[in-house]
Order: sequence, then C-alpha cells, then structure tokens
Amino acid sequence: MGVATEPSAKRCTSCKRELPLAAFARDRNRRDGLQVRCRECVAEYSAAHSRRRREAMGKQVREKVEVPPGHKLCRTCGQVKPHSEWHRNATASDGLSTRCKACRAVQGRQGHLKRQYGITEAERDELIASQAGVCCICLSAPAAHVDHCHETGRVRGVLCFNCNFGLGLLRDDPEAMNRAADYLEGNAWKPILVAPGVYQLPS
Repeated sequence: MGVATEPSAKRCTSCKRELPLAAFARDRNRRDGLQVRCRECVAEYSAAHSRRRREAMGKQVREKVEVPPGHKLCRTCGQVKPHSEWHRNATASDGLSTRCKACRAVQGRQGHLKRQYGITEAERDELIASQAGVCCICLSAPAAHVDHCHETGRVRGVLCFNCNFGLGLLRDDPEAMNRAADYLEGNAWKPILVAPGVYQLPS
C-alpha cells in the first residue's frame, strides 16, 4: 500500500483557482487547517465590507488605485508617483513620507504664510489681484513677496523682490525713504555739525 501524500495545492471557493497552500491563511476550525478562501479573496472581501460600512455611515470612501512597483499613491493630490518624488521617512513602513514632495512644498508654503503673516494663500492671491498682479511700489515687476509691518504684524501688500529688499535695507523708516526720494531729485539733506560727534538734520 502506497503512502498518502499531503496535497500541495488547494482550490479557493471564491475565485476557483488552484493555489499553493501558502496562499491560504490558517483556520483551526477547518479539517485541513486552512481557510476556504485564499488570502487575496479574503482581503478583497474585507475591503468591500469596510467600504460598504463607511458608505452607510456617510463617510468618504477611497477607491482602490493600482500602484505599480516603485511607485506610491499620494493621498493629498491623488496621483501615483515614482519613489523619487517622495522624501525619505525612516519611521514609515515603506520608508517614504505620507505626502509627495510637491504636496509637502505646497503645505510648507501655506504653513509659512499662516505662521509668518496670519493669512492664507487665497488671501494673498486676493491682495495680488487687487494690485493688478504687480508690485505696488514700482508698479512694474510681478508681486511675489508679502510685506508686513514688523511692529504691528499687519500685512501691507505684496511687493517684488527688489522693492521688498529695499524696504528692509532702509529699515522700514519713512523719513529715510523721504530723504532718499529727495536725494534722487537732487535735494541732498546734509547734516549740520553742532557739537563734536553731534549732527543736526535740516528740517
């Protein structure tokens, strides 16, 4: 009499495929110790059940997206991108950040605007639109840099790089800027020496 051999494959009752035993999870209640459905079918059933439950609760349901090897789905922008488009994160299970580089950059800019100036990107864009898209000092270069009062924190407008940099060099001092304007028109404000090391500015 021949020795009975253990089967090396099993038929899934769901997808009807003959699969290796490793494709089935353990189930001690079954005679062969394996579930009747393969792991893939069980996962699909669980996902579908979870999706139906979330729909019944009125929650947002994310559709399954096919992600090829070497790629990852960004849940922020909804795009599948190669791993080169992600920052590294050693604590994550896949070693990558949860958001792609582009989305992290956008959210970084949004966070900077809120922390530094207390405005949103939409509010900044409204300011730029109210200035017809140009710097409100030189009236020619594109408005790109938010300008604010360093004492009160109030946003004054959106300037080009050169005008914004110029205000900083003149320390946001209106009198210094007026003297600079007079100087450009040929009216130099020359200080008068009234005592050693003491100068009086002309009125």
